[in-house]
Amino acid sequence: MREPATATVAQLSGFDEVIDVRSEGEFAEDHVPGAINCPVLDNAERARVGTIYQQRSPFEARKIGAALASANIARHIHEHFLQRPREWRPLVYCWRGGERSGAFAQVLSRVGWEVSRLEGGYRTYRRAVIADLEQLPRAFRLRVVCGLTGTGKSLLLRALREAGGQVLDLEALAAHRGSVLGNLPDAPQPGQKMFDSLIWSALGKFDPARAVYVEAESKKIGVLRVPPAVIDTMWMSECVVLESPIEVRVGLLKREYRHFLEQPASLVAKLECLTPLHGHAVIEKWKDLITARQWDELTADLLVRHYDPAYTRAIDSHYPALARAAKLRLDRADDSAFAALARRCLDSEKSREPVSA
Repeated sequence: MREPATATVAQLSGFDEVIDVRSEGEFAEDHVPGAINCPVLDNAERARVGTIYQQRSPFEARKIGAALASANIARHIHEHFLQRPREWRPLVYCWRGGERSGAFAQVLSRVGWEVSRLEGGYRTYRRAVIADLEQLPRAFRLRVVCGLTGTGKSLLLRALREAGGQVLDLEALAAHRGSVLGNLPDAPQPGQKMFDSLIWSALGKFDPARAVYVEAESKKIGVLRVPPAVIDTMWMSECVVLESPIEVRVGLLKREYRHFLEQPASLVAKLECLTPLHGHAVIEKWKDLITARQWDELTADLLVRHYDPAYTRAIDSHYPALARAAKLRLDRADDSAFAALARRCLDSEKSREPVSA
């Protein structure tokens, strides 16, 4: 019977399935994107075994741990893997590539599957992510999509992806729209390590011979930090500026932030955080507009007073190529308009010329 092989981080994409056998808590903090979680010991079991190890004896802990692990491995095989064909090639990893992944891989190997373990486990994977994120972003030619709040930058990225473009959507990976109102109502932000992993995974799928489109961002998106090499490369890259009249921007923002229109109390709480910047009189005016449900007036005033000045200051100071950027005009916010702008971007990419104004 063939023994489980070992594999490196560089070989991760060569397997049919990646199985993370750490506890659900470890998995939630960070994991290889696309991996499934099949804990050999869950959170409570891991804590129990650790306590016995410290307070009673390592031998007692190993006995109980072995019994729990055997039952869990059997359950995972029954629930997840009974329908896998003989040709299935899984990769298994734990924290250090030791006992937990070893036990799981041994059982899968005895079934007859060609299973491998990740050499060094999650710790080696995490070190590779950190090292790659210091160098990998510089391998790509980025095109940074700039534009005032509400001009449709995220929708242009989506249209670019749908048209076959390479897109690094940092806000989607961060589950945040990148402003004081940017929290998504139904999706908490991932942890920093998971955010790093998602960026690393996305970059690893791109072709360096083609441009990668990314929206202009600051150093932080919500509570998450954009890796320094990513943001540094963005700041030095070619820019494309998306412009829209204010009525189009207001319409887009009302659609994008509909949850605030449906739950105005949460919007009031967010805007109160801006009191030190704008003073009580302005905040009270915004509250009155919310009470009266004057959404168009409120949105336009937020853009003129808060978002546009803040965005202009940040973008001018960080993107030296902005002055040379081609401008794209969006006069209506329908799918066909975004698709047309995306085609212009991609056509210019093929010729390696700036986007035509």
